[in-house]
Amino acid sequence: MPELTLTVNRRAVTLDVPRDTSLLHLLRNDLSLNGPKYGCGQGSCGACTVHVDGVAARACVIPAHGIAGRHITTLEGLGMNMAPTLPCSAWSAAPPGGPFRLGSGPAAKEHWHPVQAAFEEAQAAQCGYCLNGMVMQTAALLARDPKPSEARIRAELAGNLCRCGTHVEILAAVTRAAELLSSTKPA
Repeated sequence: MPELTLTVNRRAVTLDVPRDTSLLHLLRNDLSLNGPKYGCGQGSCGACTVHVDGVAARACVIPAHGIAGRHITTLEGLGMNMAPTLPCSAWSAAPPGGPFRLGSGPAAKEHWHPVQAAFEEAQAAQCGYCLNGMVMQTAALLARDPKPSEARIRAELAGNLCRCGTHVEILAAVTRAAELLSSTKPA
C-alpha cells in the first residue's frame, strides 16, 4: 500500500492506505476520530465536514492521497487551534501513536473552541448527527467573517442538513460563537 503523510489535529501522521481511501474513512477507521460522520457519501449533507488547511471541506469525497502534506483539523482537534500552549496533560492520544485530540473530562471542556461552547450553551443539537458539520462549517465561517449577518450564516450553513429541526438554536449558537470569539481577540 502507498504511504501517506499528513498533519491531523496538529500532529504529523504517516500511514499505509490504499489509493481509493477517502479522507473520511482514514480519519474514522485508521485514526479513530469519530467527529466527522458518514452521512450521504456524496458531499451533500455536511456531516463529514473537516478543515483542510483551515477551509471547510467534505471528507467523504476527498481522496486521502489527494491531500498528502496538508493540515487537517477535525472536531476533536478544533479547540487545539485556540490553545496552542496547553499543558500536555490536557491532551490524550488515541489510538496510541495517533493524532492528538482533546482529552475527556473538565480539562477538555475548559479548552473547547468557542464555537463548541456556543453550540452547547444554545442547546443547538438534538440527535447530534449534524453537529460535527455545523460546528466545523461555523468555525470556518467565523474565521473568514467574524461578524456575519443572519443571511450570511444561513447561506453558509445551507449545505449542512439537520433533520431534527434545531435550526433556530443553531442560528443562535453561531451568533453566540461570534460574540465569544470577538471577546477573545485583543482589541
